Amino acid sequence: MRINITKQEEIVMDFSLLNNLVDPAILFFFFGLLAAGVKSNLEIPAPIAKFFSLYLLIAIGFKGGVALSASGFTSTALIGIGAALIMAVLVPAYSFMILRKRTNPYNAASIAATYGSISAVTFIAAQQFLTKNEVDFGGYMTVAMVLMESPAIIMAVLLATLVRKKQAQEEAALAGANPNMAAPAASGNQVSIKEVLHEAFTDGAHLLLIGSLVIGYITGDAGKDMMAPFTSEIFKGILAFFLLEMGLLVARQLRQTGELSKFLMGFALIMPMFNAGVAIFIAYLFGMSIGDTVLLAVLAASGSYIVVPAICRYAIPEAKPGVYFSMSLAFTFPFNIVIGIPLYYAVINMLWT
Repeated sequence: MRINITKQEEIVMDFSLLNNLVDPAILFFFFGLLAAGVKSNLEIPAPIAKFFSLYLLIAIGFKGGVALSASGFTSTALIGIGAALIMAVLVPAYSFMILRKRTNPYNAASIAATYGSISAVTFIAAQQFLTKNEVDFGGYMTVAMVLMESPAIIMAVLLATLVRKKQAQEEAALAGANPNMAAPAASGNQVSIKEVLHEAFTDGAHLLLIGSLVIGYITGDAGKDMMAPFTSEIFKGILAFFLLEMGLLVARQLRQTGELSKFLMGFALIMPMFNAGVAIFIAYLFGMSIGDTVLLAVLAASGSYIVVPAICRYAIPEAKPGVYFSMSLAFTFPFNIVIGIPLYYAVINMLWT
């Protein structure tokens, strides 16, 4: 009996986990893990690592802007951006509801913001994955990525504010019941939404991404041709260097996860798949393409380890940075890079065909 294999089924097979692992940039990530694991003194100097990060933000923002210039803000683009904004509100909301019963409420708010936001590097890896396998996606998904940062941060700050008010009311009630107890002092941790918004939108990484996207949109194909040697030809090499640095950083961060409970470690590995599942369901309802849905799932599944942790340190000082930073960087990031991206694609391709 002959078994007929369609072209789409061949593509699904090509999107195997092994296919993702043999990508040079991903292999450099594993090499970084190995080097740090054997306690090598290999390191990327901090200024150079910072440059790699800035370069990737410029390149991905610029290319997204160019693609958006070519396609315009069509109904398809607005659907993709709208789906991303829905996820940016949903993820921190239900994550907080789950986390507040198992950890400090301030930690819960910060973790919720971390997972409601995104990882630009994971998004870049997903784009490379799709490009390598000739799957189309819209440049407007870069706009979606940019817009997903702020709603999660605002949600987390609002949640933390509610927690502070509730605790102040409970302390006031206790003080009223016990006249000998001192009245609660005014909180020194009150943070205005205006300050948080300013911090979010003027953060260097976020601002550079927005600026690059706008410049790409304005210059279009002419700008693309002029910038091609910088944004395209050396992109893969810089990404490999950056993932080498990430491998070193992840391995070292894994040694410092003593503050994480088994529940939080499980959350960091299971929640990405759950968030991706919710994103896939929304994309299915909205009729999004396979490529756009993969990127939406990756955005929903990833967690921020740059912008949000920096802002949460200022906006929610009661939370422990070692908790939400370690969860995102040491567990969720490598899971998505190695397993998540091909897994999400396999599920999406099965549902769409």
